Amino acid sequence: MKNTKLYPFERNRYYPGKMLTSADFQAEQAYFNNKRRFINNLMYGAGVVCGCGVFSLDDLSLLVESGVAIDGLGREIVIESSVVKKLSAIEGFESLKTNMASLCLRYREEPVHTVYTMNQRAGEDEREYEYNWISENYQLFLMDQEEAAKQYPMEAEFLTSAVLFENDDFMVKLVMPATVCRGKNVKLEIEVEKLSSENKKLTYHGNLQIPVFLTPEGQHEIEINLEDISLGYKEKVKKGYWLVTQEVTMLDTSVLLKSGSAKAWIDGMAVETAASCSMKVMISDGTPRELVNREIGRMSLEMRNMGGYKDYVRLADLRLVRTESAYIIEEVLEKQVKTYITSPAQEDLRSEYLEYFIKEGEVLKSENAYRVEPESQNRQQSGNHVPEVATGILEIPLGESARKGDIRYSGEIMHGLGRGNVYVDIGYEFITEDAAIHASAKNTIYGNPDLFKSGKTAAVDAETAVKVMNDKGSFIVAARLLENVDYLVLTYRWIAIKFPAGNDLGLAENYNGKSISADTPTVVMGTKESHYFHVKYNNMESCSVAYELTEPGSGEITSDGVYTAPAKEGVYEIRIYCIDMPIICTYAYAIVKKKGFGESEE
Repeated sequence: MKNTKLYPFERNRYYPGKMLTSADFQAEQAYFNNKRRFINNLMYGAGVVCGCGVFSLDDLSLLVESGVAIDGLGREIVIESSVVKKLSAIEGFESLKTNMASLCLRYREEPVHTVYTMNQRAGEDEREYEYNWISENYQLFLMDQEEAAKQYPMEAEFLTSAVLFENDDFMVKLVMPATVCRGKNVKLEIEVEKLSSENKKLTYHGNLQIPVFLTPEGQHEIEINLEDISLGYKEKVKKGYWLVTQEVTMLDTSVLLKSGSAKAWIDGMAVETAASCSMKVMISDGTPRELVNREIGRMSLEMRNMGGYKDYVRLADLRLVRTESAYIIEEVLEKQVKTYITSPAQEDLRSEYLEYFIKEGEVLKSENAYRVEPESQNRQQSGNHVPEVATGILEIPLGESARKGDIRYSGEIMHGLGRGNVYVDIGYEFITEDAAIHASAKNTIYGNPDLFKSGKTAAVDAETAVKVMNDKGSFIVAARLLENVDYLVLTYRWIAIKFPAGNDLGLAENYNGKSISADTPTVVMGTKESHYFHVKYNNMESCSVAYELTEPGSGEITSDGVYTAPAKEGVYEIRIYCIDMPIICTYAYAIVKKKGFGESEE
């Protein structure tokens, strides 16, 4: 077996009178080659740097574009010019066993340039010529898709997952980071994978309970609706849900499949689903970038080497049709097959292109709105009450035909301060040349921009209004143009302020009309199953609550409200109360029953 290990590194030590042989010069070349390839592997990984596109010219021929790639050993592979290949002429074609093949690129060295050799050693075959140079070239080859080596999943420890549904045809998984950051956004994904080659469709419905997370609508529950999912063998599809992690003191939480909510159909026929599912997630301080850097940086060389190295790069998968005499190319698949390397030299161009997607996802755009700094929380707890503030940038598209008097609207924007009375103000944001600093300066005008109008000011005269949707925790901005403009987009800075109300301002305590209640006060569940008791606030702002069991041996409940039933049947009581106002409390009840085979929740 070929040794693919590039280290430990040893280099020549020179001293006066040292006799150098061909082995010494070979060691010199190997040292610098291995050092460079080691850096390539660690810093860039394996994949395509540029080019290497694969296209089908006809049923029997492929075009591979010029390009550069780096394999799993850190070796650079250069295709100097585009090449056309007959499928049957590519190495490995005769060994294909299935109709799905992978086109791969491999590094290859070839000796070139023969020269006359002298000083033949006694006993060796007398060779009159030797190859003087080594040409670093490449090789294209085919292999069955199933035999293509897969890299060790580097994200295996970074992500956690749980299976929501699985049968012979489909698997539905819940995937998200194993550790999340307080006050930050995080994406939860539902991943559907096809496990068979049967032509079938999946429909899946279910509700996820997320005690410590909030949806953009401010809810602790996610409704999953997957309709008529049709995939090829081993294909996957993902659906993402953006959430925000609340500022809590606990160190972990769970994401739960709501008991009795899961239902699945294959080709319209109902199939059995899991009664419950739970996935634990850790909670930490810091930023997502710090978390990701820590997770990637702590990976040891042994962990990186667990899956071995691939000495080739996959360029594309080919869907083939077998005839009596040959294979015909039906489709070339590059998506989710080809891996691209992020090159620092392309960072400026990448940033320029990404600006076209800056509006993508309102949750991401208003990420800062969801952050509540610990200092603010401490001040509130100590009695020095301050308002909650959030800010962000919004854009109102005008189009090419906008004229004086036209009214344009922004999309719905989540301010992240939750439901309730929130004040939102906006200011027109623009950039001008500042003579004092001899550079561009960003300006924001709140109020009437006409008062600051001058020959050098690019402010647009527009009348604006903000519609705050208190029950949804969001707002919409409208702008009426007071003059003709040539702009395609208006950019505004928004600020949302939510002041403490009632008792938070130090007024006399008054509990009249205030209460809390469990969203589902009574739940029927199986033994050892889990359920999240979500709390509703009546005539009061949301606050921190605590959960406790009123009797010993009645199961377990976490600080975020996830109740796990005991192994014994019965009716169990859970008390829920406000930490700051214990007099405001409510009770929930779990009716625990043992389920027989095939029995489901009502």
